[in-house]
Amino acid sequence: MTIAPIALALDAPDLATACAWANAVDGVFSHVKVGLETYLRDGAVGVEEIRAAAPHCQLFLDLKIHDIPNTMAGAARSVADLRPDLLTVHASAGTAGIAAVAQALPDTKVAAVTVLTSLSELDLTELGISGTAEQAVMRWARLAVDAGALAVVSSAREVATLRALLGPEPVLITPGIRPAGAAHGDQARVVTPADAIAAGASLLVVGRPVTGADNPRDAARAIAGETVAAVAGKG
Repeated sequence: MTIAPIALALDAPDLATACAWANAVDGVFSHVKVGLETYLRDGAVGVEEIRAAAPHCQLFLDLKIHDIPNTMAGAARSVADLRPDLLTVHASAGTAGIAAVAQALPDTKVAAVTVLTSLSELDLTELGISGTAEQAVMRWARLAVDAGALAVVSSAREVATLRALLGPEPVLITPGIRPAGAAHGDQARVVTPADAIAAGASLLVVGRPVTGADNPRDAARAIAGETVAAVAGKG
């Protein structure tokens, strides 16, 4: 089976579960995504165990770094030994912070998180962010790529416009993916894998449709098949 351009979100209650889920998608999904909850609990040793459980997957380290530039660079250097393929920062950290991380880890793709998919238009208004979610995403994505980010995280609803704005090179990462008919959970803006690929997404993020399934590997294979078919159909 062709490996699908999907990252599994390992938001697990413990390391053993995270490793089991990672192993379930090994050879099926392209990436495993280690987020803040897992990293803070299990640390670098835990990340290495996850990598060992999924040796064919790349490491997507989703720490969403956001601080002053010197601290962001130091944080990036602190995870250098883990050799992350992707490392997230908040685009709202600004040009200097993003550039500092890109310079600190030249062999890692820095992925700039734009507007979190859990945020609605009302949330953005309450936060004082002007314009629509799409307008905020475009502003922050352009800034991030100009600062050295090689990937951008956004809702699939912004992907087509992002691709037109940024061109073919940046990796466009889309969380909030749900198979047709699946529950949305806490994601306010979600789409199916086929919709995301058609819009121009490069890498999809899937969590609960796999980790909440009775058989995670079977669920992963089903979503991977849908995604690979969409990629082939687009090509």
